[in-house]
Amino acid sequence: MQTLLNIISTGLLIYMWVVVFAALITWVNPDPHNFLVQLLYRATAPVLGKIRRLIPTNLGGLDIAPLLLILAIIFIREVVLTSIMLNFYIQS
Repeated sequence: MQTLLNIISTGLLIYMWVVVFAALITWVNPDPHNFLVQLLYRATAPVLGKIRRLIPTNLGGLDIAPLLLILAIIFIREVVLTSIMLNFYIQS
């Protein structure tokens, strides 16, 4: 169980950094045909699109959807996964 939770936690951490890089690359004028730009877009667009549909995230030209996603990932890693691990250890 602990190994599975560690894999999930690591996957979430990697995805968080993908979101950070995708957000940073939008500050410049990236080549849309670049493989890395396409990879970052394909990895983040579905999740960010769902956030943008649920919550108006455009505040004066600043899109806060990546920030909300990063905060959600941190919450899942620090609160949800930690409480599952603690609950697992208490029951063992």
